[in-house]
Amino acid sequence: MSVAPLHAAPVPGDDDPHVLVLGRISDDPKAHYVQLKPLLDYVVAHMADVGITSGRILMARDARQMSSYLRRGRVDWVTETSGTGVELQRRSGAQPLLLTERGGASIYHTILFTRADSGIISVADLRGKAVALQGVGSTSAYVMPAATMLAAGLPMEILLSPQDRPDKDSVGYVFARSELNIAAWVDKGMVDAGALSNLDWQDPRRMPGSFRSHMRVLAQTPDYPRALEMVRPGLAPEVRERLRQVLLDAAQDPQAAAAMKRFFGTTRFLQLDAASLQGLDRVREAGARVREQIE
Repeated sequence: MSVAPLHAAPVPGDDDPHVLVLGRISDDPKAHYVQLKPLLDYVVAHMADVGITSGRILMARDARQMSSYLRRGRVDWVTETSGTGVELQRRSGAQPLLLTERGGASIYHTILFTRADSGIISVADLRGKAVALQGVGSTSAYVMPAATMLAAGLPMEILLSPQDRPDKDSVGYVFARSELNIAAWVDKGMVDAGALSNLDWQDPRRMPGSFRSHMRVLAQTPDYPRALEMVRPGLAPEVRERLRQVLLDAAQDPQAAAAMKRFFGTTRFLQLDAASLQGLDRVREAGARVREQIE
């Protein structure tokens, strides 16, 4: 058993049915390769009975490129956030295989917040205000909060910087890139509000307690899945089912423990139940609203 090196683009032989290709959308392929490879090694070692003898990792720049790889059969399996996962499903027909639990959490929700002394007490009060979000790839700190504001009847416009101000009838949003920046910009009054997942809200590395103590929660979304394992359309049924079972069993296998931890802090993989499917529907609807009204 072997795992082939990272490729920046598909190479001849990528469609070899004996090779399992794991994909990831990445702006740091070298770092992500190190996180992905141990679990791919482990999975491949348990799939010889369905004809898988080696593995390969293939990175994409964005969802558009990854969707192309999935449609063309260049990637078999993708690990992504729920927002990106449903976007890949829309673009390529990829299907959710399993729910991914990271750090003991398989679901989370978004919190919209402001400083307690801001005078803002509801989402409606954000009209004419500036909100810090993380970036277009974030489910919890872009797609879900943006959809929440749009659903409240608030038009949104992108700002050039935290110093830029929106039209009086709109909510201006600016990308802060990191969770800590979102918290700090709200704390310092550079923006009027921000959005984080509830996990980041409770994490002192991302929302220091000294900041959180004087924040007000404006709204919380319902829960939705944190991350997903997706598979391409057309993947051989026996390979799909063997992959599902190997991942489900991995949490009970001590030999998989280190690889699971390296795999973005994964603690276990779970079957998609009715509640998680409903959560995915919320993410799908939010993504559609954001595409139609912002992008």
